[in-house]
Formats: sequence, C-alpha cells, structure tokens
Amino acid sequence: MPVTHGKMGLSLTQEILSHLGLANKTAAWGTLGTLRTFLSFSVDKDVQRLLKAIAGQGVDHIAILDVLTNRSREQRQLISRAFQERTQQDLLKSLQAALSGNLERIVVALLQPAAHLDARELRTALKGSGSAEDVALEILATRTPPQLQECLAVYKHNFQVDAAEDIKSETRGILRDLLLALAKGGREVYTGVIDYNLAAQDVQALKQAEGPSTERTWVLVFTQRNPEHLIRVLNQYQGYTGHELEKTVRARFHGAACVALLNLALVIRNTPLYFADKLHQALQGTEPNYQALMRILISRSETDLLSIRAEFRKKFGKSLYSSLQDSVKGDCRSALLALCRAEDL
Repeated sequence: MPVTHGKMGLSLTQEILSHLGLANKTAAWGTLGTLRTFLSFSVDKDVQRLLKAIAGQGVDHIAILDVLTNRSREQRQLISRAFQERTQQDLLKSLQAALSGNLERIVVALLQPAAHLDARELRTALKGSGSAEDVALEILATRTPPQLQECLAVYKHNFQVDAAEDIKSETRGILRDLLLALAKGGREVYTGVIDYNLAAQDVQALKQAEGPSTERTWVLVFTQRNPEHLIRVLNQYQGYTGHELEKTVRARFHGAACVALLNLALVIRNTPLYFADKLHQALQGTEPNYQALMRILISRSETDLLSIRAEFRKKFGKSLYSSLQDSVKGDCRSALLALCRAEDL
C-alpha cells in the first residue's frame, strides 16, 4: 500500500471498518494494521534499490523509507538476508553508516525482528531510563504470549541475564510484583466458558483488598485472569460499588504502582485507547518523545494501528496523522507518517 499524503475524502479507518463489519470492535487484534504484505514484492528489486540509495553520490533517504515503510516486517527480514547474500554486507550496518539521528534510529527499529526491538526497549526501560512502569509495562502487558516468550528469550541471549532478574534489581514494591507476574506469562487463556462465580469472587476480593498487605490480591487478579474475565470483573465492580475500579486504585495506591495498575486496567478495557493515550502523551511538549512514537507505530503497524487512529481521533478531536505532521520534524517525520498511513477526517 503506498503512503498517502494529505487528506482523504473518506476516513480510511471508517472505510475499512465498514467493510469488515468491525466499526464497533476497535479492539480486534491482528486485523486492523496500517501496514500489509506488499503484493508486488520483489526482494531482488528492493535490494538493488537500497544498494543504489546507499552507494549513490548522495544517500537517497526517500528511496530507503519508501522500501522499508511499505514492506511487512517479514518482508524486511527477507530483504536484509538477501542483501547480505548478494553484497556480503550487513544491511543494518550499511544503513547505520549512511544515516544519523532519529532517521537512523527508526530504520534500525524497522529492520530489527520484533522480539529484538522489544528486548532492547525493555532493557533500556529497566536500566536507567526512569520509565520502567511505562515502557516495561507496555511491552509485558500488550504482547501476545508467544511474542512475550520470544522477547524474553532474546533478552536473556543478548544481555546474558533474565529480564526477571533486572526487574527484581531495578524496581520495587507492587510495581516489581506486577512486572514479575506479567513476565512469567501466566495469564489464563479464555476458553469460551464464563465463570460467573469466579468473577463475583474476584470482585469481592478486590473490594476487601483495601487495607495494608493486600497488594498480592491485586497482582494476582490483574496479571493471572484472562482479559474477557477481567472486563466482567471491572463492570461488576462498578455495579457493586457504584464507582469504577480505577477510583479505588487511585485512592489505594500511589506513584508507580498506581500508574501501572491504571494502565493495566486501560489495556484490559481498550488496548487501542491505551496506545492512543501514549501517542498523544509522546507528542506533547516542545520536543516529541521520538522513541515512544517509533516503538508504538512500528510495533502496532501490522496489528491494530487503524483502531488506535480511530480512538485517537475520537478522544482528542484531531487525527494522529495531522498531529504527527504538526509536531514531528526532519526525515523521521516522513517515516512516521508513512507508518500512520493516512488522515482520519
């Protein structure tokens, strides 16, 4: 799919959702990505185009981005391997030598396998970035079980330590307990059977877990139960108490633990809205958080970025595409807009 510039007559999100019959199901995973497999894919042509873009008199940024932001991650990996076989050069290192700044960073992220990118981001979050409750929770709470398992395996291989050990040494309290529980990947799988008794028990347990030394109950419910069950728990909790569970979280917890539990609740309620909020936050201030923008747009581009765009437009009254146009500068801007794909009117 080519990059779309400017405004479209009809919102791309609305058009695709209407055809899929998913207009009211924006949390559907795996069906609403902006980046699809390129149907006219020719690995040889792409290798030649990238080689020409790097080896020419001046580096052709447009050609590099046109190839990398219009191919699926699997196709980008095929290009990388073919480039090595045909030129005896590492594509990633060649592009790093030819580029700099944020453009280099996003190209590196595009060419890395998903698990490698997640492992690197998780390591950075845990080792001194001050964002463990933000980035680490994002990765541990929103990846599928196979994705998380692969990420943690790459983490151990690349950094010679289990992620769990870094979590133990770099975090504390309930935040540490939450991240460790998520890293174990022990969340129950939804079987299609609704356990009304367990939902009622969990609601009661959370209602009673408001005193000292009751954090374990919150950790267990939030990290072990499947999302479908947890949505029922959240709804029943509000019906039972007269207020949302998030209000209790804000009164019961503080600091990083409060932020982590609120983010987990939002992931459970509406994952695309969770990412829309994170993108909006990354665009605030005098300088955008380029690392967050890159990580989210790349990681969600083949799963649910159309849904995220729809939630962004609905909540903030402005499209994600226009927001990126207004806030992001330089060559990185073209890459991020290409991943976002189109305007939402």
